[in-house]
Amino acid sequence: MDSVIRRPRLAAWIVPTLLAAAYIAAALRLRIDLARLRTLDHSPPCWRTRAGLTLIELLVVIGVIALLIALLLPAVVAAREAARRAQCLSNLRQIGIALTHYETAVGRFPPGGWEWRPPRNTRQRQIAWSALILPYLEQGPLYAALNLNTAFDSPQNSTAAATIITTYLCPSARATGERRIDGRAACDYGGLNGQRITRPNNPPNGCMLYDVALRASEIRDGLSQTIIVGEDAGFPDGQWINGLNLFDQAFPINRAPAFENDLRSDHPGGAHVALADGSARFLKETLALPTLAALCTRSGGEIIDSNAW
Repeated sequence: MDSVIRRPRLAAWIVPTLLAAAYIAAALRLRIDLARLRTLDHSPPCWRTRAGLTLIELLVVIGVIALLIALLLPAVVAAREAARRAQCLSNLRQIGIALTHYETAVGRFPPGGWEWRPPRNTRQRQIAWSALILPYLEQGPLYAALNLNTAFDSPQNSTAAATIITTYLCPSARATGERRIDGRAACDYGGLNGQRITRPNNPPNGCMLYDVALRASEIRDGLSQTIIVGEDAGFPDGQWINGLNLFDQAFPINRAPAFENDLRSDHPGGAHVALADGSARFLKETLALPTLAALCTRSGGEIIDSNAW
């Protein structure tokens, strides 16, 4: 598991830097040689031209500038993504800590959602776990503005549900605009309902279940080895108030088709997750499927090698 954002290796920059230095040295040498040729010019003063950049010198300068830009631009892009990735990891840590504080206060983790709503059913509330932990994310006033006795999409909740919560948004997500879906604020992190990589997820084998709040003791695979929330950027129903803010893992990380709700991010190489002990980690796309499946279950009894992730 890559839990630390690594700095670019120095060796990757040695060759380009030496090439740039050699290019600049050659340009300076050419400039000196041209200056010497002018000092040897014995033509009458009225025939001599004023010193300035020749076409060759100008091309050399332009080439050096272009080379430096080509060297610096990838570094700038990488630095920006590293900062966004660090912020996303911080978001998951805050969510993980909020979940553990909820469990400490209530005695159980929050359910994945209240009253799942079948298609064409408008009676069920379908409130998400991400709405229930708002007081533990320093969003007490927003939580108080919700009417949890009504549905997530009720008129009584429309104003509060439109409130953007930056902790619920990954800065690397490619989504554009105001980050609202049907007028409700988006959420790039979904609760893990289980896995269907190795077997059907019926009954659900994850930590986030509809209308069921688990005790910490019921996560028998270990809190530090069980995913409870993960990145699910760009899911159409990813709203922090909507109880559809759940998923079960069925594909490798970042490899699910667009219509699937799965672990996916816009970070190169993997996605972040929050574990049930409140910590957050970055999981690589290359993580073996059996290991990924084991991390998604709460009491599967799998043995997970710490070196495998």
